[in-house]
Amino acid sequence: MVSRRLPRRVPWRILRPAMRSGCPRLRSATLVAATALLMMNRTAHSDPVTTANLAPADVRGTEKQITRGREGRILTNTGVWSPDGEWLVYDTRSDIPGQDFDGTRIEMVNVRTGEVKVLYQSAHGAHCGVVTFHPREPQVVFILGPEHPTPDWSYCAWHRCGVIVAVATPGVATHLDARDLTPPFTPGALRGGSHVHVWDAAGEWVSFTYEDAVLARFQEAGPDHDLNLRNVAVAVPGHPVRVRKGHPHNQDGEYFSVLATRTTARPKPGSDEIQKAFEEGWVGANGYLRADGTRQKHALAFQGQVITAQGATISEVFLADLPDDVTTPGAGPLAGTETRMPCPPKGTVQRRLTHTAERKFPGLQGPRHWLRSAPDGGRIAFLMKDDSGVVQLWTVSPNGGPPTELTRNPWSITSAFTWSPDGRLIAHGMDNSVCVTETSTGKTVRLTARSDDARAPRPEACVFSPDGRKIAFLRRGVSGKEFSNQICVVFLEGRAGL
Repeated sequence: MVSRRLPRRVPWRILRPAMRSGCPRLRSATLVAATALLMMNRTAHSDPVTTANLAPADVRGTEKQITRGREGRILTNTGVWSPDGEWLVYDTRSDIPGQDFDGTRIEMVNVRTGEVKVLYQSAHGAHCGVVTFHPREPQVVFILGPEHPTPDWSYCAWHRCGVIVAVATPGVATHLDARDLTPPFTPGALRGGSHVHVWDAAGEWVSFTYEDAVLARFQEAGPDHDLNLRNVAVAVPGHPVRVRKGHPHNQDGEYFSVLATRTTARPKPGSDEIQKAFEEGWVGANGYLRADGTRQKHALAFQGQVITAQGATISEVFLADLPDDVTTPGAGPLAGTETRMPCPPKGTVQRRLTHTAERKFPGLQGPRHWLRSAPDGGRIAFLMKDDSGVVQLWTVSPNGGPPTELTRNPWSITSAFTWSPDGRLIAHGMDNSVCVTETSTGKTVRLTARSDDARAPRPEACVFSPDGRKIAFLRRGVSGKEFSNQICVVFLEGRAGL
């Protein structure tokens, strides 16, 4: 482990006779020498992590490579652990960076034995990926692309959906979200593609990003129509949606789906209007406490793209407070029209939390990351550069107020991140290592030794297990003469694993 305990001992057995001497000058000189030895000992054993005021010495970790063989395995940025913390779920792709969404299998691997189970094998030209576990039940949700793709209906951001597969019945997929492409559109069904599906802590509502196939035909903004812009949406159980079969790509869904955000193609410069909503995360295991002491049960933090007064496009932290009942229309039809995007349900409130346009490095920056909330809902974490241009962890309250810089490290954060279940630590990559940061102090410690660039931890995921004792991540490993993505786990010891 890179961050070592500092030896604090001085060879008192050698110095004790002089200290017992009756000569005051000898005792004084001996004390000076002992102090010098102590300082030299500390200096000799310190390293850059320690001198950067990084973390508690009682947090330790042991790394274990879990997978073997050639695959472009990709972990999602959260929700990759089974509820019992013994399995990791992932998709497989042909390229190591995972930029080609061409995988055909959803697999899970046992972190103790290395056993691999195939949960789903797509067929008929369809691809699948970006999989997450239910937090309480042995089932997963993931993206499934079109079967029998055609030139006018092949995989893209508005031609995909979410499906659920139970571990006990691999290969049997149930549609999460309904799709209706034929007007008049069906409330509870959307009209395009859903992406990165994540259950809330209760295992009830599912969030995802969304793009619209009906509006994708418009290429330029106009007063008589909306454009297809990325938004955040939610799907709620208990209201199955059945759709007329007026289009070959219409489908039923077991959840009732609605948009949670509002976007506009031409945001007013300097305003809170956004042209894109993305990289969302649930706020709190049970929502958050409002400033008046009441509880907001369902809320999503997300990145929203605004236009500054100077005309620059930057991302800021936004929040969508959601009503308990999402089936009642708000400002417009839940399912949208032929020329307008679906509207969020009545009672949805979209708020901006950060205003960073005047900073030296404005906007959220760093590796691609999803906003993540503390389990108690009191803080939302995100990445932003400090005034030296180093990407640090920051937090902001869901009730607003100035953001707080959590870390002050000499190296940038290099990955997506997650909170530990008790809220005391955040796991992330930094300086070719997997690290944890203590959320009460901002101190950071390495859990894995610094590697060379070729084998550095990948940026996609650094995910705590449900018991807080393990962290999953990807590392490039060598298989034969080629690199491949290998799933690795840090097993925590000491205070972090208590």
